[in-house]
Amino acid sequence: MSVTREAVETALRQYFDPHLKQDPVSAGCVRDITIRDGQVGVRLELGYAAGLFKDGWAQLLETGLKSLDGVREARVQVDSVIAPHKALEQVQGLQGVKNVIAVASGKGGVGKSTTAANLALALAREGARVGMLDADIYGPSQGIMFGIPEGSRPQVRDQKAFIPLQAHGVQLMSMAFLTDDDTPMVWRGPVVSGALMQLATQTDWDNLDYLVVDMPPGTGDIQLTLAQKVPVAGAVIVTTPQDLALLDARKGVEMFRKVNIPVLGVVENMAVHICSNCGHAEHLFGEGGGEKLAARYNVELLASLPLSMEIRSQADAGRPTVIADPDSPVTLIYQQMARSVGARIAQSGQIVAQSMPKIVISED
Repeated sequence: MSVTREAVETALRQYFDPHLKQDPVSAGCVRDITIRDGQVGVRLELGYAAGLFKDGWAQLLETGLKSLDGVREARVQVDSVIAPHKALEQVQGLQGVKNVIAVASGKGGVGKSTTAANLALALAREGARVGMLDADIYGPSQGIMFGIPEGSRPQVRDQKAFIPLQAHGVQLMSMAFLTDDDTPMVWRGPVVSGALMQLATQTDWDNLDYLVVDMPPGTGDIQLTLAQKVPVAGAVIVTTPQDLALLDARKGVEMFRKVNIPVLGVVENMAVHICSNCGHAEHLFGEGGGEKLAARYNVELLASLPLSMEIRSQADAGRPTVIADPDSPVTLIYQQMARSVGARIAQSGQIVAQSMPKIVISED
């Protein structure tokens, strides 16, 4: 019995990509199918970085194809091809950057910067070229988290552009690299917004698939400047289960929606504390808050992470969890989160961009 293309596609439809939430045929990942003398070859292209996933995914699909009648041998090749974000015409893209990911929170203290650092590192481990822009001008922390020595300064190319620093395979730029650690940024909003745009546009980013932007907390000048002047592919909202944090996180979701930036999902930090002595699990900040927020806005709960001393201490030591403990359960959560973020960007890129709405401030 000869094998048909229809039979191969039917077999592929039985398998569900956990990141795209679709089978590879429906997701449009199939690029080529060859059938010759009982030998079947399939080539897939994923639109997101999946270096730690694609080999296992290929093996699983090969197993399914080998079960078809008439198939003697099956070979599945899975590649990751990350497309650049299609920006609105009135928003100029960043040179050397395909996709910009904003990591934001409605309030401080919810683990946003730690999430941003581990997201960037997880994307790099999946094979992507990644940069980190520390946009928290008032309280930059990514230099510490990536272990950049105090006093490090970026080189300048042709007196026009900063050359980003490098750490753990990620390109880094932060206001902290241009000032002393003890010098506060006593600046008004417009000055801060101008400084952010200089960091974003005057840094010589080297062929990045993703630029992760660690946003300051809140919904003020910096957030609006980034949303209006930088082609952001999507935003990740970080919160804790606490009611007050969720209230502020809702404002963050609404802000990105008003400026037509897709919310890729929600990350819930400090979801549960597990006692290191007795193993008792306790929800110190409430339970299920991130899931409720994601459900309210019909977005994905990308990750639910524990309240852990190790996550904090590893970031403080300049080696975030993804680097310090690459095989830990927490790192596996970060890797899953990174692939899901990339998949959401790939899917949102298939939607035709609408015109940027006007932002109207009323006193109602």
